[in-house]
Amino acid sequence: MATTSDISRGMILKLDNSLYSVVEFGENKTARAAAKVWAKLKGVDNNRSIEKTWNSGETIFPVRVEKKAFQYLYKDESGYNLMNNETFEQIVLGEDMIDAPQFLKDGAEVFVFINTETEQPIGAELPEKINLLITYCEPGVRGDTATRALKAATVETGATVNVPLFVNEGEVIKINTKTGDYVERVKE
Repeated sequence: MATTSDISRGMILKLDNSLYSVVEFGENKTARAAAKVWAKLKGVDNNRSIEKTWNSGETIFPVRVEKKAFQYLYKDESGYNLMNNETFEQIVLGEDMIDAPQFLKDGAEVFVFINTETEQPIGAELPEKINLLITYCEPGVRGDTATRALKAATVETGATVNVPLFVNEGEVIKINTKTGDYVERVKE
């Protein structure tokens, strides 16, 4: 059995028959009372975010999750179709189960989290940084680089990203999928 001392960021916990991912956690100690452990939790199988507090040493119920590499194939009315890179088995995930689906392009690698108790997928995420081609953006004006001014650019997946003025159409840029921010230009 796991206790509150085993909590770590990213751990999946089972609370009230729902699965939650630990976003942040900490401990509150006072001179008179027993220590308390708190955690901010994000719903894995629901859209709720909650905060939970336990007494130090209390039992928690972690869920064992495997992270497997899948390849994005296409999107249709049933959802996003992904293929396991090892077994070539295909699964379909809804848009709400994928972090940053706006940055998915054909053939992209996606990491799918699978609950080992039920063998069901519980979510998916893209790599932290991906490279995408800019298909449209306004040209930058020379001499406008003194401030950190940004302009909107459309990438090959149809998503819009704010980029610096010196970035032009046809260039490949690196994007942080967690925040949706521009990171850098990619030299080819």
